[in-house]
Amino acid sequence: MSNTLAVFGATGVQGGSLINYVLNDPELSQKYRIRAITRDVDSEKAKQLKEKTEVVQADISDEASLEAALEGVHTVFAVTVPSFGPDGLEIEYNNGKTIADVAVQKGSKYIIFSTLPAVSEISGGKYPHVTMFDAKAKIEHYIRGLPIKSAFVSLGFFMQNLHTQPFLAPQPAPDGTWVLSRHISPKNQIPYIDAVKDTGTIIGAILAEPDKYEGKTFCAAEKMYSLEEIVALMSKASGKTIVYKQVSLDEFKNSMPFAPDVFADGFSFQEEFGGYWGPGSGDLATWAAENARGRLSTLEEYLEAHPLQLS
Repeated sequence: MSNTLAVFGATGVQGGSLINYVLNDPELSQKYRIRAITRDVDSEKAKQLKEKTEVVQADISDEASLEAALEGVHTVFAVTVPSFGPDGLEIEYNNGKTIADVAVQKGSKYIIFSTLPAVSEISGGKYPHVTMFDAKAKIEHYIRGLPIKSAFVSLGFFMQNLHTQPFLAPQPAPDGTWVLSRHISPKNQIPYIDAVKDTGTIIGAILAEPDKYEGKTFCAAEKMYSLEEIVALMSKASGKTIVYKQVSLDEFKNSMPFAPDVFADGFSFQEEFGGYWGPGSGDLATWAAENARGRLSTLEEYLEAHPLQLS
């Protein structure tokens, strides 16, 4: 008999990737029956999901809806949405805590949580503004103390962000070239993952062997790319001349139209404390890629399939 797998954020990048992966995997599609959880069951994406699997409405603000959604669920995949207000960390933490508490209350056996590194803690408080990372790390810590089996996935930079965050993309220069600017060294390495395709490839490994990966964290990236490598791949795929320019911290922050302290602290943390996940980030990413349930897409493959629109 198949176990019910509840997937939060079912119409989002991570949840959608996981659902597609499980439905198309011959073994996992027999092992798990998916229950897609979304706030709006009438959205276009939810309607498309209804053609493939069970879709259930639930909202974090309505605990009764969560209890109904997790009735009879064996395994939960949980992802929380960042909150950028002054109380954002506690709001997101409480949302994740509520999901975990209801999962335990309803008798779920396993929870897989989409976490991120504790930037403030690892840096000894030097970089306090990456609260959406710290919130997820705090949720992870809470889940590890609950009477339920758990595993974690910590995704690197989404390759999709090259399109969805244009303010971080290369910008045109007067001489006809394009410039990718950061305040960190071009030797710094960034972990990239095709989140749409490969979130499921990573979590699929946990679903296939939950006991093997209990308590583990997949620091998930296809590989670590230096900023020099990134602009070279961008140039090759786009046919444009793209270069990297290291700028001052103030210049970088002034170029950010949104949450400048968050991005500045995030990149500074990576440079000073050994990478995206802190010390040993490269080894952590290598382990995750080696243990994924299939080969992960490369940045070159992604850029060839999804060219940067530079004009």
